[in-house]
Amino acid sequence: MKTYGLIGKSLGHSFSPDFFKSFFEDQGIDAYYTLIELDAINRIKPILEGAYHGLNVTIPYKEEIIPFLDELSPEATAIGAVNTIVFSEGKAIGFNTDAFGFQQSIKPFLTFEHERALILGTGGSSKAVGYVLRNLGIQVNFLSRNEPGGQQFSYEHVNEAMLSACKLIVNCTPVGMFPAIDACPLPSFQGIGPSHLVVDLIYNPEETLLLKEAKSRGAATLNGLPMLKAQALKSWELWNQFD
Repeated sequence: MKTYGLIGKSLGHSFSPDFFKSFFEDQGIDAYYTLIELDAINRIKPILEGAYHGLNVTIPYKEEIIPFLDELSPEATAIGAVNTIVFSEGKAIGFNTDAFGFQQSIKPFLTFEHERALILGTGGSSKAVGYVLRNLGIQVNFLSRNEPGGQQFSYEHVNEAMLSACKLIVNCTPVGMFPAIDACPLPSFQGIGPSHLVVDLIYNPEETLLLKEAKSRGAATLNGLPMLKAQALKSWELWNQFD
């Protein structure tokens, strides 16, 4: 039996094992998918040298894992984050399937009005989202708790004019994720209306407080489950391509 897994710090929210369990059963595949919780990335070496046939990576290690890998795909290099690890010829190779998954999930919802985006967060997921949106010709702005500059703004800068101008808003932070479902990453909703598309990469809960508030103002909303499924299937494709 081949074994696959998800590397992260706190994984109680993850639907990945259930997704792959169903996928393996439906396809008649003799394989197992498990959760691998690490309290620090420097404990990754035994995992990479273990008996896994493929790995996924999630918060907060999508960037931190890069120095421990032997190679990166061109897309993972361009993005600066890894969420899939393929083992081939004794090497651990980092890929990014988040970009593919995000693009597949939002394609049916994008319109000409979504020419300017506001991405909440600057971690590994936000890098993949920014990469996709720039390639689609969408202007990208970030909200961050780090030092503002360029197209990166602090949360204190959020106002009605900013939210009105950015008709596409994407939450790439874990704020609002189970079990802290009463938290919201956006400090204000003034300026959000029916022409907005608000995406939350969180899928547990199915509808975060961010999505509820946006929907109440007429915005179209999308959670992270379609992206999860698309990126997971792309990971599976890569694992088998290099097997």
